[in-house]
Amino acid sequence: MPVAPRRDIIKMAALLVAGFPTLDFRLEAKETNFYPQAIPRRLIFPRDYGAHLDFRTEWWYLTGWLGQGPTAIGFQITFFRSRTQHAVDNPSRLAPKQLLFAHAALAVAQQDVFFHANRAGRLNGTTLRADTTDTNLQFEDWRLCRIQRAMGEAYEGRFAGEGFAMSFEASTQKPVILRGQDGLSKKGPQANQASHYYSRAPLDVTANLQLGKQDLMLKGKAWLDHEWSSQLLMPGAVGWDWLGINLLDGGTLMAFQIRDKKSKSLYSHVDARDRGGIPVKDWSGLRWQTRGTWRSKSLIEYPVHMDLVVGGQTFRLVPLILSQEVDARSSTGGFYWEGAVSLMQEENLLGYGYLELTGYGAPLRI
Repeated sequence: MPVAPRRDIIKMAALLVAGFPTLDFRLEAKETNFYPQAIPRRLIFPRDYGAHLDFRTEWWYLTGWLGQGPTAIGFQITFFRSRTQHAVDNPSRLAPKQLLFAHAALAVAQQDVFFHANRAGRLNGTTLRADTTDTNLQFEDWRLCRIQRAMGEAYEGRFAGEGFAMSFEASTQKPVILRGQDGLSKKGPQANQASHYYSRAPLDVTANLQLGKQDLMLKGKAWLDHEWSSQLLMPGAVGWDWLGINLLDGGTLMAFQIRDKKSKSLYSHVDARDRGGIPVKDWSGLRWQTRGTWRSKSLIEYPVHMDLVVGGQTFRLVPLILSQEVDARSSTGGFYWEGAVSLMQEENLLGYGYLELTGYGAPLRI
């Protein structure tokens, strides 16, 4: 399994020596007053494309498929920002008040290979940046930024690791998809169990890839999520399953469930849209049903063979490759499965997207 480059591990060791904490989505009562909570409000763009430094946790998550069939390649790049509890007025420039993590991966079907790299460090406004006015993220030579154009918008980015690199442009003329109630996405029954959350999908993506000595130019579809919160997991929850699918008819399907240690669903939500972005009700009452598991090199069992059951219909998730486990021990901590999947109904292909499975080896910590 590919691991983080040695320089990232050295950086992480330095952060640990400096008192860099392991972060947990579950807040103690004494911490709830330190961070603001996600509350109903109108999201304002382009400001809300940018970072929200007061909140505990935030991420920008871009996934996609390039090509189709046996030569398809899945990709993802994620920037995580995390605010620690170091005092704001601490004068030391070494105090880790704001941390930045970055994960990137490529799943190459033809070679059955999963490339992955991750990074961790302190925000410094120069080589590690999370702009507050718009999407403009940088971790040294990795980047993700939004470009406003006369006809639509585009996200430009780049990432690289041992044996791979990719630069891309993902464009859209479609409006923002606000999740939940006007961008406030509930993650449980309590008011503070929520996040601000929006998506940009589908995105038309063009990418330049370097895989070893091979150079490729490919096109496909992508999906961007931006989410920020101070508490996501309710008491008793250990992780979540999340799904984002670009449907072939131009629509989108987003669904998630939050689980306990016995894999019982504690809270779930589904948001299906037609090609015009209008919500559709056909997916109401969606249930996640495990059809089979896959054991990773970390010895964790992931339910990567998943059925989605709604009404009298069953839909099947098919991984592009099985081995898409992310080893994040040198950055956000632990393991999770995050991979390219296709959505099928019997033998009919309905769409492409990504599935994320967290909290299976141990309760989710980030």
